[in-house]
This record gives sequence, C-alpha cells and structure tokens, in this order.
Amino acid sequence: MPKQEHIRNFSIIAHIDHGKSTLADRLIQICGVVSQRDFQNQFLDNLYLERERGITIKSQAITLPYTAEDGQTYHLNLIDTPGHVDFSYEVSRALNSCEGVLLVVDASQGVEAQTLANLYLAMEHDLNIIPVINKIDLPSADVEEARRQITEDLGLDGDEAIAISAKDNINIPAVLEAIVKELPPPVGDSDEKLQALIFDAQYDPYRGTVIYIRIKEGTLKPGEHIRFMHTEQEYKVEEVGLFGAKREAKPQLTAGEVGYVIAGVKNVADTKVGDTITHQKQPADKPLPGFTEIKPVVFSSIYPVSTDDYPELADAIDKLMLNDASLTAAKDSSGALGFGFRCGFLGLLHLEVVQERLEREFGLSLILTVPSVRYRIYTNDGEKMEVENPSYYPDPSTIDYCEEPYIRASIMMPERYIGSVMTLCLERRGENSNMTYPSPGRVDLSFELPLAEVIYDFYDKLKTVTQGYGSFDYDIIGYRRTDLARLDILVNSERVDALSSLVHKERARPRALHAVKKLRDTIPRQQFKIAIQGAIGSTIIARSTIGAFRKDVTSKCYGGDISRKRKLLEKQKAGKKRMKLVGNVPIPQKAFLAVLQSDTDE
Repeated sequence: MPKQEHIRNFSIIAHIDHGKSTLADRLIQICGVVSQRDFQNQFLDNLYLERERGITIKSQAITLPYTAEDGQTYHLNLIDTPGHVDFSYEVSRALNSCEGVLLVVDASQGVEAQTLANLYLAMEHDLNIIPVINKIDLPSADVEEARRQITEDLGLDGDEAIAISAKDNINIPAVLEAIVKELPPPVGDSDEKLQALIFDAQYDPYRGTVIYIRIKEGTLKPGEHIRFMHTEQEYKVEEVGLFGAKREAKPQLTAGEVGYVIAGVKNVADTKVGDTITHQKQPADKPLPGFTEIKPVVFSSIYPVSTDDYPELADAIDKLMLNDASLTAAKDSSGALGFGFRCGFLGLLHLEVVQERLEREFGLSLILTVPSVRYRIYTNDGEKMEVENPSYYPDPSTIDYCEEPYIRASIMMPERYIGSVMTLCLERRGENSNMTYPSPGRVDLSFELPLAEVIYDFYDKLKTVTQGYGSFDYDIIGYRRTDLARLDILVNSERVDALSSLVHKERARPRALHAVKKLRDTIPRQQFKIAIQGAIGSTIIARSTIGAFRKDVTSKCYGGDISRKRKLLEKQKAGKKRMKLVGNVPIPQKAFLAVLQSDTDE
C-alpha cells in the first residue's frame, strides 16, 4: 500500500463544456491505467447520455499511478464530479474527499457563472486550487485574457495558471507535476477509530451496492462489521479496494485513501451520500460534518402513452431507482391518462435524463405532466401542508396563505445583453437585483426568482436572449409568500386532471390562453361544438371553441315554404344538443405534449 505522503486526492471542477472530461482522459492515458486498445473518449462517463451530451451526470473515481520527476511513484486519486447545478450536493461531498482541485477555464470563453460557484465551493472546503487554462489550440483562444480574468474575477494568480490543450495533449505533464508539488498529501491516523465518508454509490447486479468512500481516519478490512452513522444500519464488509480501469480488490484501505467497499447493501437508497461509515464495535465519537438528506425540488407525473405499458414502466422505474437514490416515485393516477408515477427530481436536467433513459433503455413511450415545485400551504386552522401535485390542492376558502421556494440566480454575460436579461428576469417575477462588473465588458447579475418560474423554460430563454453567451447558476434560498391558484383546463365542461397546474395568479391567464389555444389546434372536430376553458375555481379566465362538423340538411329542399327548412334545422340543432350531452371528446396524446411546450414564443 502507498505511504500517505505519496497519495494525492484531487478533483477537476469547471463550468459545463470547458473540457473537464477530456482533461481526465489525458491524465488517464499518460498514467497508463488503460491500454490504448481499451481506451475510449470520456472514459469516466459510463452512461451513453453523458457521452452524447458531453456532460458528467454520475460521479466517478479512479486511481492514477504516476512516476514524478523526483523518481517517486505517487497514487493520484481523481474524483470526477458532475458539472451541473442540479447535482451540487454530490459535488460538495466529492470535494470533501479531496485536498485540492484543478479549476479548468476555457481559453475562448473565460470565467463563467459555474466557474465562480465551483471556486466558492472549493474555498468552503479549504482546498488548494490549481488554475488550468484549457483549449489553447482554438483559433478564438485568448490565453492572456483568461489569465487576467483568473486574477481579477477569481482572486487567484493568473500568471501561475497552466496553459494546456487537453484535446491535442499539449502540456499535460505539467498538470501532473503541479498536482504532486502543489497539493498536500492527505492527513489522518490509520490507528484511530474508523471514519469513512460516502461520496457516491452505484449498483452492481451481482454484488449489490458498490460504495465509494474516502477514509478520513482508521483502517477498513474485509470481514469487519461496519455501521452507517446516520441510518444506523449495520453490515459485514465483503471486499475493499481501489479504482483502476476496473475495481481492484485490496487487503485493506487506510486513512487518506479513496476506494470502494462492498458490504451486501441491497439498495443504493440505503447508502446516503455524505454519511459516515464506522466500526460496529469501536464506533467513532461523531459522524463527519456536512451531511444532509437529498430532497427533490422538481416534480412531474410520468404516464405511459399506452395504458398496457404500466407494468413495464413500474419495472423500469424500480431499476432506475436502484442506481439513482435521488429519484423518488409514488403511484399516481389520472382520469385522462390512467395509471402512472409522481416522481421527484433534483432539477430539470435530472428530469430530462430520467425521461430519456426510460424511453431509450426500456423502450417506453411516455407523457410527462407540467413540472412543478413543492409549495407550502397554511390553512385557517393553523395546519401546514406541502403540496406539489395539483390534485391535492385544498379548497381555497380553507387556505390562510401559501409559500413557494425562491432561488438566488447568478447570471454572467457580456455587458451588451444586460437589458434583455433584466427584462426576462422581471417577467419571471424577479426581485432584489444586484450587478457587479468582475471585468470590463462582463456583468455578473444576481436576481432572486421563484423556482417555479425557472424550471419551465428559463434557461432556454436565457441562452436565446444572450445568443448563447449567458451562463447561469443558482442556489435555493428558502420560501416566501405567494398568491397561488390552481388552474384547471375544462374540455366540454369536464376537468382534465392531467392538465391542471399550480400557478401564480399573475401568470394564470397567459398559461390558460396558451393551453386552450394548443388544445383547440390539436383536438379533432366532432359533430358538436366543443368548449375549451381555463378556470380558477368557478371563474373562467380563458376560452376557445372548436366548431362542429355541419351537414347541410336543407340541400334536398328546393323551393317550398321557409318553415320546412326551419323545421329541419331545428331538428338538427336538437340532435347536436343531445349529442353534446352524451358525447365523449377523445383528447389525443399530441394535445398533452403540445400544452407542455413553451408558450413564450407566442
């Protein structure tokens, strides 16, 4: 086993698409962990979705043996973290397992919103930071400007930043030498009581849950009995080891090392990220700080297009939840769509990833309801309710007041887009704006926004109004009072529960107009008029009508008295009225999908 002074634990942090996974690939290749034949780009990204989108969704770890210029062989433990804001808690636990980070900045794009957010996260954990400027091979690269931004925006020494091209393998050895020389070795006593931090877990169909750990204090060996300090569960260790190209079993893990433990844990949900592992017989005095339960913030119901596919959907969600402890699901039903599941997600990207995996890995066709957030509702008799499903919204006469979650959004962009971005934020009920100029021509705009206004299509609109140059990061700041209402959509005077949503009263009419217009365009015409209405309680706030097919019943009347024609028309009118009372309006699946599409282009 390596000595502690020859271990370096580090992570790579960056804004999305600044070359984090590509740099990890080059480090893996130079250290010779994988043969050239077995190597593939984005080596640590196991999901096909990660490869297609160029993002990291699941945290990974790998041990890199590196012989430095001083002749010593070092074990570099790279903990690869997700880059997206949805997974910020996982990132914080991964950073807690490190002593230092590589902060990657794109030479053509410079410092962006998540670069700052990740820097502050690293500073909170008191980590050593090595700035790296990537993509110097691009024609648009401006290395000196990137150095200046690192100095002025981040407060680091831009002149010390290592200029590299991960894609073209330029100057990568300098990064490895910087890791060895500038990052401290881990501290911890292998003779102390065991404290091991869980920073991730994944499911192996043959072995159960593989738990990713960083040993802070003590030693862990196979055969020992361990306890999870927050969940109070106890297990017997079957295997411990390090991460190479594949898992490598070892006789023990000691303080300072990053590795894995297999202990017959049947379900990933039983291992909470941030929990502390200790020995059953000689437990540590207290768990490691910083543990919080991961709570979903975005909710949506998932239904199969064909009701016959419900058993397959239930099976698929069970399998996904084996690997994704942050996904929550409860059975749900709808009069229009049948049986489905009400699911909770960490954010909109998490929702998209789950939807795409269900559709592609399990071959399912799905319908998702409008994403919503969890509201707090206080009733007149002092009771507090948490509601994210419109079906459970109580009678408005019993409600004292409602609260909704707010976020603080940080938006970085070139100065010329400030007007259009402020307009977008104010349209979404933004308040308490704050503006700083980290460098000439660049603005960091801070806004407090309701989360419900952001999850719908805010990020798409931000990218549109800033022509792709705006970058966005946020954190949740708590709940505030709001004027909430349940918007119902009625088709032929019948409520369609799958289209109900909880909205702010100011936004109710535009949302209702959008829904009735989309339904009018997609529901096929019948033999009778169909009224499509948006309503809050008994108040109709939007309406559209689908005209009826009309047979010309007077065509056979040529000449004769007008009363004969009128008699035929009255007979037709009575028939249509009777048909409307008993007629059933079939709503096609494309109508539900159309309502969910963005309405701000109209």
